[in-house]
Amino acid sequence: MLKLLAVGLLTINVLTPPAPTLTWGECPGGPGSVGIECATLKVPVDWDRPDGRQLTLTIGRLRSTAAKPKGSVLVNFGGPVGISIDLMRKYGGGESFAGLRQTMDIVTWDLRGGPNAPGLSTNLPCDWTGARIPSLPRNQEEFDRLAATNRAAAERCQAKDPELFGAMDSATHARDADAIRQALGEQQTSFYGASYGGFIGQAYAQLFPQRVRAMVLDGTWNHSAANWNRELPLLARDVQSYVVRFFDWCRTQGDCANAPALWQQVMARAPLLAGQVTYSADDIRYQAVALARNVSYPRLAAALKKAAATGDASGFVPDPPNAPYAMTASPGVVECTDWPRPADQRQLEQQVRRMRAAAPYTGAVATIAQAMLSCVGWPIPVRNPPAALPDGLPPLLMAGNWSEYQAASRVVDQVPGSGSIYHDGPGHTLYQSNACARQKIDAYLADLVVPARGTRC
Repeated sequence: MLKLLAVGLLTINVLTPPAPTLTWGECPGGPGSVGIECATLKVPVDWDRPDGRQLTLTIGRLRSTAAKPKGSVLVNFGGPVGISIDLMRKYGGGESFAGLRQTMDIVTWDLRGGPNAPGLSTNLPCDWTGARIPSLPRNQEEFDRLAATNRAAAERCQAKDPELFGAMDSATHARDADAIRQALGEQQTSFYGASYGGFIGQAYAQLFPQRVRAMVLDGTWNHSAANWNRELPLLARDVQSYVVRFFDWCRTQGDCANAPALWQQVMARAPLLAGQVTYSADDIRYQAVALARNVSYPRLAAALKKAAATGDASGFVPDPPNAPYAMTASPGVVECTDWPRPADQRQLEQQVRRMRAAAPYTGAVATIAQAMLSCVGWPIPVRNPPAALPDGLPPLLMAGNWSEYQAASRVVDQVPGSGSIYHDGPGHTLYQSNACARQKIDAYLADLVVPARGTRC
C-alpha cells in the first residue's frame, strides 16, 4: 500500500505492509511431527485475467520460536512439483530450519497444478510418470515425428484443464508467491529456492525487483541469460566439467589413464546393446555423466573399458527405478513453458553444433537443451523465456556444488554486492546437507549478512 505523508511542502511516499489476510489452521494430512499449520488463498488461474476463474493454493507455515519474528521466509523446494507441504514435514524438523526459526517464520506452498493429494492446491490431473528422453532427430522428418508425438501427449494433459495447463510457468508461480507475500502482510519477500525453485525465484526477481528483500538460489542455474544462444554452450561446458573431473581422477589410476581415448572409442562405436535395450552414443553419454556427477568413478571406468573391449554397454544401465533408460519428467508442463525450444531441425542442429564445440565429450546431453526435446511441438508457446535480471535488486545469495556453482554465478554476477557459497564436491543443493552453508544462508535471510563471493563450505 502506498501512503502519502505531507511534511511541510514536501510529500513523501511511504510503503506500508498490507494487512495479513490468512486464517491458519490444521493442514490436510495433519501437522506432522514438525507442527506445521496451513491456510488457503484464492488466486486467479490466469493473472492476466484477475477477475476470472480462481484456484486455491494451500500454504504451510512453521512458526518462529521467537516472540516477535522478523518476518517470513518463503521456501520452494524445487521439482517443480506441488508437494512442498509434505517436503516441509520431511525437512522441517531436526537441524534443517532450527536456526532460521529462531528469528523467522518458514512458509511454503503447494504449487498449482500438482501432482497434489486431494485437499491441497488445485491439481492438474495428468500422467506424471517418467518417459525416456528422446534421441536427437537426425533430419526434419524425424523432428516432425517427434513434434507430433510430443503434441499428442501434451494435448491429452491440456484437455484435462486447458486454462490451468496454459498457466503453469515459473512466472505464474512467482505471481502466486507475491500474492502469498501480500496475504502474509509482508512489505517485501525473503525467498529461498532450491533446485527448480531457483527459477521461480529468478522469475520473481524479474517481475518484482523492488519487492525482493533477500533471495537465495541453492543448487540452481541460469534462467536469467540475456542471450540464450550464448548461454547454451556455457551450460554444456558446465555439464562436461563432471566428466573432466573423472578424467583427472583416471590419470591417477594405472588402469584408466587413457579414459579420454576410451570415451571417444565407445562413442564412435555406438549404438551398443545395453542389457535388453540399445543405447545410442547420447544414451551412453547421459548415463556416463550421471555416474561422474555421483563420483561413481570406478563403476564408470569399468563400464568404459567393458564397452570399448566387447561392445557391451550394460555397465551404463542405471539402477532401478530408472533402469533401463535415462528418465525425464513427463509431461513437463512447467519446464515446457519456461525454456526455449527449437522450432525446426535446422535450429536444433545449430544449437547442438555450438554445444559440441564447447563440450566435445558431452555435447548437449544432460542439459536443458536435451530435456527440451520433450517439448518440441507443444500446443502452447513458451510463456516465461530466460531474460536478464533488472536493475534495482538487492544483493542476492547463491549456493552450489561444482557445476551448479558455475551456472548460478552467471545469475548473481548481474547483481552488484551479491554473495556466493561454494562446496567443492558432488551433490545437489547445500542447505539441507551442509551445516556451514546453512549457517551462512540463515544469517543472510535473517540479518542480510552477505557472504563474500566464493565463500567455501
